[in-house]
Amino acid sequence: MPTIQMAIDESLLLEVDQTVQRLGISRSTFILNALYTALKQHQLVALEYKHRKGYTEKPVEPGEFDVWETEQAWEDL
Repeated sequence: MPTIQMAIDESLLLEVDQTVQRLGISRSTFILNALYTALKQHQLVALEYKHRKGYTEKPVEPGEFDVWETEQAWEDL
């Protein structure tokens, strides 16, 4: 795995170090998890944008999904 070097604000580093100490993990593990989480969040936002754009460009027509109404099963809770 490549090693990188980065600049980080001292107060943020202090907060990270306090957090990793409480969690019992390394700083590298914490930062890797944060990067994976950020990438997943970015992908989710991109998919939501694509979904929204699709419905904006081609809105649902009245009755378009009526054929599926009989397939729906709603349970009483």
